[in-house]
Amino acid sequence: MSAAAIPTDPAPHIPVLLRPLLQAIAPVTGVWLDGTFGAGGYTRALLEAGADRVIAVDRDPLAFDMAAGWAGAYGDRIEMVAGVFSRLDEYGQDLDGVVLDIGVSSMQLDRAERGFSFMKDGPLDMRMSQQGRSAADIVNGAGEAELADILFHYGEERASRRIARAILRARAETPITRTLQLAGIVESCLPRQKPGQSHPATRTFQALRVAVNDEYGELLAGLEAAERALRPGGKLAVVTFHSIEDRIVKRFFTDRSGGGGRANRYAPQLEQAAPQFTLPTKKAIGPDAQELDENPRARSAKLRVGIRTDAAPKTSDRKALGLPQLKGEH
Repeated sequence: MSAAAIPTDPAPHIPVLLRPLLQAIAPVTGVWLDGTFGAGGYTRALLEAGADRVIAVDRDPLAFDMAAGWAGAYGDRIEMVAGVFSRLDEYGQDLDGVVLDIGVSSMQLDRAERGFSFMKDGPLDMRMSQQGRSAADIVNGAGEAELADILFHYGEERASRRIARAILRARAETPITRTLQLAGIVESCLPRQKPGQSHPATRTFQALRVAVNDEYGELLAGLEAAERALRPGGKLAVVTFHSIEDRIVKRFFTDRSGGGGRANRYAPQLEQAAPQFTLPTKKAIGPDAQELDENPRARSAKLRVGIRTDAAPKTSDRKALGLPQLKGEH
């Protein structure tokens, strides 16, 4: 595509870790799948870096509405698919690469009516697909033990039981239907926020969002789907923002690159199956100083990359890969 044909809207979305990601996956050729299209930042970057075509996947219908002003300029080089990245192998096969940016997008946080933000008042929703059970349904319908379990396992909230009790007391008086209403309940039962600390409701809102959208289950299923969809030599790049997400990705790549088990005097080395991925680097890639200056949101972001081999896909052990499981899950 010529430079004149590339759309240049006044404030294009620049995704986190874009520069190191493009360096890690270079050269970019062939057909790629962007499993978390969002505002389209990675898709555009892949196309401009040399991809012949990008299959853009998102479960949020708003994402494709927002892209209407620029996506047409790329013609049939973009194929938009309304779906979940856990099924990405149904949308493409023999792919040259897959990119996943895990978590909530800025366009969702910035819209109060979506209910993701504890800084803006809106309905307590948090559904990325705008379908199914909402955060309000969980907050008003779950028992105390289930709520505490969600907050602890999905948000790593140490005060989960205290917050769950406070929610039950509050909802006994009136239903909890607004984001600032819930944020106030959480704030009321936790120590006052100190300078430099995250908002007291951060972990609670993260946990509810993860539960509403089954984000950790989707992540593992998406990694497995990418394993099935990539051609030998294809690249999988995953950007995460939270420790649980990064732990799942790290353990997946460790398991799939043959590093899952080590010999010792009590457990001799077993014959290893051929690895499904090779790793250019075992360490996660983080933001550089320039990116931190430009986008403080990138401070917790981590990038991991794997290159697909020709070995057959395998099935994951959810517990061994660090996937949080609530009581009663198997």
